[in-house]
Amino acid sequence: MLGFDIRVAKITWTVFLVAFLLFVTYMISSTLLVVVFSIFFSYLVYPLIQLVERYRPARVSRTASIALVFVLVIVIVSVAGSIFGAQIQDQAIKLSQQIPALLDAKNVSDRIPLPDFMEPLRQRVLDFISSQVQSNADQAMPLARNFGLSVMHAASNLIYLILVPVLSFLLIKEAPSIREELLSWLNHANQRMWSGIIKDMDVLLSKYVRALLLLSIATLISYGIAFSVLGVPYPLLLAGIAAVLEFIPFAGPLAAVAIALAVSAFSGYPHLLWLLGFIFAYRMFQDYVLNPILMSEGVEVSPLLVIIGLLAGDQLGGVVGIFLSVPVIAALKIIFVRASAARREALLMQQREIIQE
Repeated sequence: MLGFDIRVAKITWTVFLVAFLLFVTYMISSTLLVVVFSIFFSYLVYPLIQLVERYRPARVSRTASIALVFVLVIVIVSVAGSIFGAQIQDQAIKLSQQIPALLDAKNVSDRIPLPDFMEPLRQRVLDFISSQVQSNADQAMPLARNFGLSVMHAASNLIYLILVPVLSFLLIKEAPSIREELLSWLNHANQRMWSGIIKDMDVLLSKYVRALLLLSIATLISYGIAFSVLGVPYPLLLAGIAAVLEFIPFAGPLAAVAIALAVSAFSGYPHLLWLLGFIFAYRMFQDYVLNPILMSEGVEVSPLLVIIGLLAGDQLGGVVGIFLSVPVIAALKIIFVRASAARREALLMQQREIIQE
């Protein structure tokens, strides 16, 4: 009647609703990013909360034990930052001041060491390097000058360093009630499916975030000690950069290796082969031994999907998109597997009812 089709109206309404939700998500992306980091931080501290809860006296409330853990974590991070942060900051300032001299094309040919077997080709190699440095110097110098501006911009967002722990505290405190409230909106069949999805995603995020933290700490300690022993320039700064980039899957460690080799080469470090050999050995140990052990549960995504997710994440959200790509893909996989299992179970139930009839 009157050309009105209910089915078409439902489809149109669904498309409009999805588009509206995507628009709202885009508009509040910064807020959502803070919430995401708060969730990740919650998974980092939650094992300590579980440990405290195990020995918590009955007269002490759960809120007090959670607050105690957060205070302890903040104190530990502050002490570690005061011990190593000053040295890393000094090395970063020193490197930023020496960048113009390091990129000087007139002297770079004499500073970069080459292995003995490449000495006959030294002039060709160094001419190529000099031409590349000369052509890219105009781009490198503005980046060096803008480094301080980037630091100031990050300092202007220090409010997030306060918001993340606060939101994490509230998320841990109210997580059980939020979960029960969300599940209460669903019927029995969907409750069972989504309860399994939430449980699987809980394992996924806990394993993934804690594995990244342990891998980052292992990289910081290993690189810091090895670079200091080998006499690599700016050892703590390069180790700190590598530890931070460890949180970016695949691309982060490669960028850290490139930065360490580039800074060492342009600084005239004479043992690049030893440095390259250590980095290669460490990456083999971490990628094929330590990483599989730490991520043995929860994060089971094929390399093909990881690469596709990294490329898509880079286009959608840059560094943040790359960081979130692996857990997002793993979460979508969990939802797909659980939904498929629920669908198969429903079909089996229907077949049994037909047979019984």
